Formats: sequence, C-alpha cells, structure tokens
Amino acid sequence: DEDVERQALNNDGVDSKEKKTTTKIFLDPEGQFLRIWRMIFVVSCMMAVSVDPLFFYLPVVNEKNKCFVLDERLKVVAICLRTATDLIYVVNIILQFLCPYIDETASKLGRIKVVTDSWPIAKRYFLSRYFPIDILAILPLPQVLIPIIFSEIRGSESLHIRKLLNTVVLYQYVPRLIRISMFIRAANKHSRVVRVKAALNLFLYIMASHVLGAFWYFFSIERETTCWYKACEKNDTACTPNSFNCHDHVHSSGNYTFMNDYCPVETKDGTMPIDFGIYRDAIKSGIVASRNFRKKILYCSWWGLRNLSSFGQNLQTSTNVWENSFATFISIFGLLLFLYFIGNVQTYMQLITERTEEIIQKMKSKERDIELWISRNGLNDDIKREIMANIRQVLEHNIDVDAKNPLPHLPAELTREIKCHLCLPLLKKVPMLETESERLLQSLCDSLKPVYYNERSYIVREGEPIDAMLFITQGIVCNFGTSTVRGDVSISLSSECLERGHFFGEELLDWGFRGSPTPNRANLSDLPISTKTFKTHTKVEAFALMANDLRTQISWWQTQSKAASTLQAAWRRFRVKKNSDMSTHLAIRRPN
Repeated sequence: DEDVERQALNNDGVDSKEKKTTTKIFLDPEGQFLRIWRMIFVVSCMMAVSVDPLFFYLPVVNEKNKCFVLDERLKVVAICLRTATDLIYVVNIILQFLCPYIDETASKLGRIKVVTDSWPIAKRYFLSRYFPIDILAILPLPQVLIPIIFSEIRGSESLHIRKLLNTVVLYQYVPRLIRISMFIRAANKHSRVVRVKAALNLFLYIMASHVLGAFWYFFSIERETTCWYKACEKNDTACTPNSFNCHDHVHSSGNYTFMNDYCPVETKDGTMPIDFGIYRDAIKSGIVASRNFRKKILYCSWWGLRNLSSFGQNLQTSTNVWENSFATFISIFGLLLFLYFIGNVQTYMQLITERTEEIIQKMKSKERDIELWISRNGLNDDIKREIMANIRQVLEHNIDVDAKNPLPHLPAELTREIKCHLCLPLLKKVPMLETESERLLQSLCDSLKPVYYNERSYIVREGEPIDAMLFITQGIVCNFGTSTVRGDVSISLSSECLERGHFFGEELLDWGFRGSPTPNRANLSDLPISTKTFKTHTKVEAFALMANDLRTQISWWQTQSKAASTLQAAWRRFRVKKNSDMSTHLAIRRPN
C-alpha cells in the first residue's frame, strides 16, 4: 500500500500485439515511508544545526609561541557528522524528484489527483523555495573554508580574506536555520500538544546559545590573531608576516616574545594597548587555548545563554565595528527570541484557557443532560445527588459519559438501586411474575440492560425470534400485525401503542420457565417467534431482559428451589425421627 503503481502502454506506432506494458513505481505522498523519512530528515536538520558550530571550535591558540593549530580529532568528528547530514540532505533531494504530489487545483474542486509524471514533479521542486535552500545547505563550506581561513595566508591582506571567508561561512549557516524555522512553524501550526511546542522552543533557545557561543569563541581567536598581525606590522624588523600557524616553518623560526607586551589581556599598570572588548574573557580564561572540548563548549554555550537572556546588557565592547555589530546582533536576537517565547506562552495560555472552558462547558452540558435523564425517569432527590456526585468525578477525569446511559459510570450498588426504582414496578406488572418471590424479581431486575432505539426503527419484526423482553421507560412503540388479503397482498392491521410503563415480549418468560435447568447459549435456537411487528414511533429508552440472562436466572433459582426443597424435606424427616425417638424414650421410662 505504500507505493502507487502506474502502468503506461508504449504507443509508438507498433501493433497492439507488440505493445509492451511498463510499470513505474512511485512513492505514495501520504505513505508511511515518507512520513518516517520526514521525521528522519527533520532530526538530521537539527543535528546539522548542532554540528556546524563544531567547526568554529577547531582552532586552538598556543599562547607561548603565539600561534594556533587545528584540533585534528575534533576536525575528523565534525567532518564525519557533517558528511552524514549532507548525505541525508542529498537523499532528500533525490526523493523530491521521485515523490508524486497531490494537485492542489484538483483538491480545491473536491477531487484527489496524484501527479506522477516525472517532469511536472521535477519542475515543481525546481520552482519551489526548498530547492535553492537545499542546494545551499549541502555545500561543504565549513569543511573547506575553516581550514583555509587558518591556513598559510600571509601578509596584511590575509585579514581581509579571513573576514570574507568568515562571512561566507556564516551565510552558509542560514539555509539550515531556514529549514529548522519551517519545521518549527509547521509543528506549531499542526501540533496542539503544548509539551511538544514547549520542547521545540527550549531546543531553539539552547541551540541559539550553542551557536552564539561558538561564534564568540571563533571571533575571540580572530581578534587575538588580528592583534598579532598588527604587532607584526609595527615590528617588522623582529617579525616576518606569516599565517601564525604553529606548523608554519616561517613562524617557527621567528621570535615573538615582544607580542606579550603588545597584545596582553591585562598589564600591571592597568593600561592595555589593545582592548579585546567582549572577547577578553575568552582569552583571559584560557578557553581559546584549551583542548578540553567538553569544558570549551559548556563555557561558550553558557556565555551565549547568559547574554541572550540579558539581551547583551552586560557586554563591555571596544570601539571595533565588527565587535559592536556582533553585540548588537546578540541584543536584537535575544529580544526577538524573548518576544517569540512570550507570544508562544500567551498562545499556550490562551489554548489552555480555551480547552479548560471547553471542558467546563462540556461538563455542564453533560450534567444538564444527566439531570434531564434523572427528571424523565422520576428518580428521587437522594438518588439524584448520588448520581451527580459520581458523574462529576468521572467528568473531572476527562472520561466521556453517555447521557442516555450513565449507569456504567456509577457504583454497582447505586446502579442496582436505580434499576430497582425504575424496573421493579414494571416486573411486578407482568402476569407470570406476579406470584414470584421478591428475591427472584430483584435478581431479574439486576440482569436488565439499558437499550436505546432511534425514531421509526424496527425492534423486532413479525416472524422473527424474540430474544429480549423490553420494559419501556421513555418513548412510544407501536405494534401491528399483517393479514393476507386477496392472494399475496398483505396489509398492516393497526394495533396499539406502548408508552412508558408498558412492556412486550412476555412470550420469552414462558420459554425461560420451561427451559432446561442448565443454561446454554446454543439452546437459544428455540426462541419464541413474534406474531407482531414492533416499531418505534419516537426515540425509545428501555430496559431489556435478554434471553440468555433470563434462562440463567431462572435456572439458578430453580436449582436453589430444588436444593431448598431437598433441605426442607430432610429437615422434616429429621424432625419426625427425632419426635419418634423422644416418644419411644418416654414410653420406656413411664412406670407401670
């Protein structure tokens, strides 16, 4: 059922006998495979958003030698993870060319048309907004450009080249974010589960902190290397322009101790030739020189979370243009996230309020229906209070209650009392049960089941077996027989209408009392046949004494009666024998 098979005949002017049938298999756009794949793709997008910032943690500073190296172990892990997510993206792009789609124009007209032709499918994907996003997302820019940014680019022009490459890497991150935003928007639109929406918002906040922390780490190293370049330009006699790569032989042959005075984080007299601004903590804490990835990512993510939460109010920036731009972005982005979450919280509160009001209204409506049912059946106030107390408890647990039949939701003792109140007087009206004991009537009353019939529906037709005896509590039932007149033409003979307090199907009692003492469902084939047709005139509420329940109860009482008769006979024999023995004993002791 997952694939849609489409057969097309090749009509290239050949004879009909030579026509070949070709079968093309397409994916079902609403099938289970694509639903599972969409979930896998969304998870891969989230992983990609989490993986891409790892590339910004690759450079590690060597403060002693004033150079940096790339963390090779982290580099391999990041490239492998990114390659895995890119492969999933590639597979998703291929599936877009194989997956049919439902024509929206036909859907508006009330018809379902699945487009399976290859060219319309491909054209639709090419012209959609997803195609350029997917292509930009799979470009391996972080894998390629991050090593180039920190490669052996020498001279003052390397600063401008690095800024350009940084910008390219940052913009390549945008398609991933667009995909995530599309997913979150769709989830918020279709999901009515508050917990799911809250989890998505929490993920968005944590991911934003992770990304900002990675940028902060990366820009801190950029800022420090910029300081090295400027120091090298001012001391060209002691410094040769190089890439400051620890593996660069040009750098390894130089002496750069003078940079400790030009690029210090803090000095003894409190003056700083270079103000590192918001990157000072990263350089001073030594996090840029640490190879402990867990320590590094947690510290940077905490920095991002702290400044997002405070809208960047605690950021002490320098006069650097790019640094101030980054700080401004943090403030604006933090404010937008806050407004987004406040809006969602307001939406969630409104949704919860609506659901609560809906539940309350539903409960009130159910209570009114139950009260109407109680009033129709003439139950007293004590029973009414017990019913409503139990029904409220059930409704508070979000359990639906059928207002026509609240008995299944009530305690057994209360249900028994209600049946006794409604049906016991009706059972006493049955001629065959007038002389029966109160206990038998109560037992039959416990076996009654509530039944409901819609207006103008047949309960039993003439000639059909009677499998239940009905006691009407609400509504009108009409019965009529048929008579053959002039051959095969049948006419209906109107009889009577049965209302509340009436019953029919008493033929079943005779069947029950003459049956075998052992109840057996297989013996229901000898049920009495109805001589009339019973049809509802209005909606009818009644209690039904089913054939098998009747046979079971009567058989049980017959067994008990036999046992009681046997016990009574034995007791009478015992009393007679005891009296006889006492008479004999007295005769022996009587003096002559």
